[in-house]
Amino acid sequence: MKQRMLGNLCVSEIGFGCMGLDFSYSHRISKSEGIKLIREAVDRGVTFFDTAEIYGPFTNEVMVGEALRPVRDQVVIATKFGFDIEASTGKIRGISSRPENIRDHVERSLLRLGIERVDLIYQHRVDPRVPIEDVAGVVRDLIAEGKAMAFGMSEPGVQTLRRAHAIQPVSAVQNEYSLWWRAPETNGILEACDELGIGFVPYSPLGKGFLTGAISAETPLDPSDFRANTPRFQPQALAKNLVFVNLIKRIGEPRGATPAQIALAWLLAQRPYIVPIPGTTKLHRLEENLAASDVDLTEKELHEIKTALDELAVEGDRYGSAAKAMVGIESPLRPAMDS
Repeated sequence: MKQRMLGNLCVSEIGFGCMGLDFSYSHRISKSEGIKLIREAVDRGVTFFDTAEIYGPFTNEVMVGEALRPVRDQVVIATKFGFDIEASTGKIRGISSRPENIRDHVERSLLRLGIERVDLIYQHRVDPRVPIEDVAGVVRDLIAEGKAMAFGMSEPGVQTLRRAHAIQPVSAVQNEYSLWWRAPETNGILEACDELGIGFVPYSPLGKGFLTGAISAETPLDPSDFRANTPRFQPQALAKNLVFVNLIKRIGEPRGATPAQIALAWLLAQRPYIVPIPGTTKLHRLEENLAASDVDLTEKELHEIKTALDELAVEGDRYGSAAKAMVGIESPLRPAMDS
């Protein structure tokens, strides 16, 4: 597996997003099956694994820790703080990055993972009530104490990112980015990463499964699957959005590449510091995703994709209103959406 840099971290150019193993989607698998799949990923050269305390909540970190402790010196583990989660029930009460609680969140993540240091600790969502300088200062202290190696931010606004980076250098930004969600190209985030030397980690690089070509307007989604309540995944929207899948099928078919491989290869071609983290519960899908590392799109193919994308409009928002309100927060006093 080829390697890329996320700030000061060297990782495989395709990582593994572990959320979907036991959270958000209806196709969850058991802890033992998840551990086995994570170890299969390690065997195939993946060195970058992404989890968070909210996944489960809590259970995903336990799974990831058990899977990766035997190979701890070979992998980079990322986790996240930033939500107020009731410890006894797992109830998610909202966003919280109060400095007095961040350390406790990180310590609990370390216990669940069974490790002494998190390689990359993200603020999962910006808390508009807490100055980002205070959050970055706590993370700076945790890094100095050896509890973490690097600082990351998920879905920050550009100015928030710059303010945080001035206190503690940010190694990676995690934002949604894919062929059908390209806001990082226009909201200033990629330009800030260019300027500041920050790595970029696209989550949902396969459009929450849509860009694999396996989902259509007729695909039933279980009510427990978060996509069932997502505007972009309503039947009418899916029917219109198939133009994106048709585009990457057209690019991939002559070279024997699947839609997922083209979608991931396109992301890899956008910046040398982009490291997508597709997730899956199936070994054959894992192998399919990792094979995207060998798909080098030509300038002609990239131009064809860009020209087509410039003419396409996505039907439906990527989030419902509640989740949408938690991304792109610019100021502790005035929320402003980047996307």
